Amino acid sequence: MEHSSDLLSPRRATRQIRIGSVPVGGGAPVSVQSMTTTKTADVEGTLAQIYALAAAGADIVRCTCNEEAAAEGLAQIVPRSPVPIVADIHFHHEMALAALEAGVQGLRLNPGNLRKEHEIKQVAAEARDRGVPIRIGVNAGSLHPDLFKRFGGATPEALVESARMELAYFEEVDFTDVKISVKASSVALMIAAYRLASETFEHPLHLGVTEAGPPPAGLLKGSAGIGTLLAEGIGDTIRYSLTADPVEEAKAGRQLLEVLGLRERKGLDLIACPSCGRAEVDVIAVANAAQAALDGRNLPIQVAIMGCVVNGPGEARGADLGIAAGRHRGHLFIKGQIVRVVPEDEMVEALVAEAEKLVAEGVEARLAAAEEGAAAEAEADRVALLEEKGADANRSSVKIERIRHRLEHEEG
Repeated sequence: MEHSSDLLSPRRATRQIRIGSVPVGGGAPVSVQSMTTTKTADVEGTLAQIYALAAAGADIVRCTCNEEAAAEGLAQIVPRSPVPIVADIHFHHEMALAALEAGVQGLRLNPGNLRKEHEIKQVAAEARDRGVPIRIGVNAGSLHPDLFKRFGGATPEALVESARMELAYFEEVDFTDVKISVKASSVALMIAAYRLASETFEHPLHLGVTEAGPPPAGLLKGSAGIGTLLAEGIGDTIRYSLTADPVEEAKAGRQLLEVLGLRERKGLDLIACPSCGRAEVDVIAVANAAQAALDGRNLPIQVAIMGCVVNGPGEARGADLGIAAGRHRGHLFIKGQIVRVVPEDEMVEALVAEAEKLVAEGVEARLAAAEEGAAAEAEADRVALLEEKGADANRSSVKIERIRHRLEHEEG
């Protein structure tokens, strides 16, 4: 069976760099990044957030380094962090040098804010000697005024040119351990800029829609931009930029990679039908109850909640586990095969119990443990419901014959 990632455009070939223990580019898995919102000088508070981000799926975490106290905080944070730390630098090259002294595994420089050539080269040379990669982080909102004027605005060409100029400074001091981002708050501009960057550079690309705002709109913007590019094979590491708890960024990034098949499923993937007139239960309520009951159990499976038994098990046969409602009962199925029939008020409880057994014992063992007669009982429910309320909706062959007869009559 094909993996879903095999159906996407082939990944663009890039150089590989390493952010600490995490490879980026060169065929490595797409990594998830986020950024702390704490004051970096608050060592314990920042570490607590880093651990929460790592638990939510972040592979790399960025911390601001905007003052001496932040650099000193990084010196204590880096050795205790569960993931590599990137220092975020904007206006002062001294902070980049201090962050390197603190032992960070990566730097992010904004060429729109750090503009003096000799300072940029000094930081690049120091990073080269320490083996620390740098992200050239171009942002449409802080584009160099000269480039803004030259290109008539923050165009894709202007963003890519900003990165190219910075890269030229790096290359003058023989530093090529680089990844590049060309972010914008406009999804369309962001997509166009990254497409151009992918044609221009061989370095790995870090994807993101900057200043996307709070969920749900921020999630939609990030998913539209990042997901489009990943589907085209563009991108080596990603970050959602949400006005929210950064843990939500890490969760969203990990989930996006999982649904695209670019990372192995790490947590629960709950799918549910949108409900219709055939639904035998309140699908939204059951799905929410199942989500609440299963969240936090770290079960790397896909679970389906279906509102009726007419098409439910068949439509969700690709799910590891699911339940469909019918005639005041729940039909519990594994890979589309019915294994139990339970009372309606026990649906969620039965689903959770089976999910834990499925992860512990495996699919074959749980199929072998199916209750005798469950499949026949479920089929009887399905047939009865099909006759009651689903017959007309599912007798498409009859409708097709009527259509053909009508058209033949009209043509005659």
